[in-house]
Amino acid sequence: MLVAALLALTFVPAAPASADEWRDKQYWLADYGFDEAWAVSQGEGVKVAVIDTGIDPTHPDLTGAVTGGTDVSGAGNPAGSTGLGNNPAHGTLVATLLAGRGHAPAEPEPTAAPEKDAGKDTEKTPAPAKKKKNSEGIIGVAPKAELLAVSAWIGPDNPAGIPIEDQIPAAIRWSVDNGAKVINMSLGSSSPSWPESWDDAFLYAEQQDVVVVVAAGNRGVGMVQVGAPATIPGVLTVAGVDRNGEASQDSSSEGISIGVAAPAEDLVGGLPGGPARYAGWSGTSGAAPLVAGTAALIRSAYPEMSAADVINRIITTSRDAGAPGQDTLYGYGILDAGAALTADVPSVTANPLGNIADWIRIHRRDTSTAPAADAPVAVEPTSPNLPEPTVPVALVPGDKPDLLPGTLVLGFGGLTLAVAAAGAVAVVRARRRDAEIPPPEDTDTGEFESSKVS
Repeated sequence: MLVAALLALTFVPAAPASADEWRDKQYWLADYGFDEAWAVSQGEGVKVAVIDTGIDPTHPDLTGAVTGGTDVSGAGNPAGSTGLGNNPAHGTLVATLLAGRGHAPAEPEPTAAPEKDAGKDTEKTPAPAKKKKNSEGIIGVAPKAELLAVSAWIGPDNPAGIPIEDQIPAAIRWSVDNGAKVINMSLGSSSPSWPESWDDAFLYAEQQDVVVVVAAGNRGVGMVQVGAPATIPGVLTVAGVDRNGEASQDSSSEGISIGVAAPAEDLVGGLPGGPARYAGWSGTSGAAPLVAGTAALIRSAYPEMSAADVINRIITTSRDAGAPGQDTLYGYGILDAGAALTADVPSVTANPLGNIADWIRIHRRDTSTAPAADAPVAVEPTSPNLPEPTVPVALVPGDKPDLLPGTLVLGFGGLTLAVAAAGAVAVVRARRRDAEIPPPEDTDTGEFESSKVS
């Protein structure tokens, strides 16, 4: 059985900071062209499905963002808003990065009017100050996109007993049927192959012209190579880079299926369970929604554009890095959201990252259409037996101590998925305004400390 490590949520006391501290930390908005992209589109009218551990729609930065949801695990609520598994916060972190709306500053406490001297005219009450725009909290890269919360039990011992190989296809089909034009999957595995039961679901998304964005995985937790679903032809696989634009040593895996790279270190996101709770984190779980949000911006600006053209636009406008052209660390390059929205990019007739339909035709040949035994058989030239797409063989982790205390196993007969395999490798900070943050009930993934900030 293959095992992958899970994001450990470690909370530490937050230092006093300005009211918009978390907004100030979002360096990728300016550095990766989102400010420029927003002049064209902010994701209006596009639904993005987040297949993850559930999204808390009550977070102040997600007010109005979640417009639908479901649970495919059997263990959550019908709206997909209950955090599941060993890392229930993961889905909300992803959602705020993708489509957070931020929130307005809290109104100051009203002050008592001064007493008036008898016989004097009553002073006019000043008009209340207008609320500022959503200048605090997390602003997502597609702040006007709509989110579909699709909760899955990503880990062992699902109390409902539904195996992960059944949850993933159900999640994809529900997302497509409910109007998603982009699907984000910040999860991954330690195997390049996937269950045959997934074929039809990914084919269905492909046939319905949906962009599927998947995280590459994190080297820091032992995921040296890219694993499924990031190896499925046609999906846009996202690797991670650090603040300097270099391939992240801890927060990104390597593989031939990588399409583009995006920021994966020093990220921030919202936490479920209360108002104004945030955390710093790292991993391709955070890089993926930055790219999925970019796809939503494009689909909003150019609604007639095909999924193949959306993917082609993202990868061809990326900034080349590493070896010239496509490579196993950066794919075609590093995300440039501004160029992806504004550049003149010719249309394509096929997805440059391949398609699952051809892969199924070659690797899952349908024997039901074979001719009868007594029928004449045409002799055709022998086609080459193409190998299944693979990535370099995973290296066995050495004696380096595990960077994270938690582990997450998605065991379904040889394929193990983990949010943190494609997800965050360290959550380093969190805060809650004017209140204690109680430690989560589930402490299997690390130690927690309550924090109080001003």
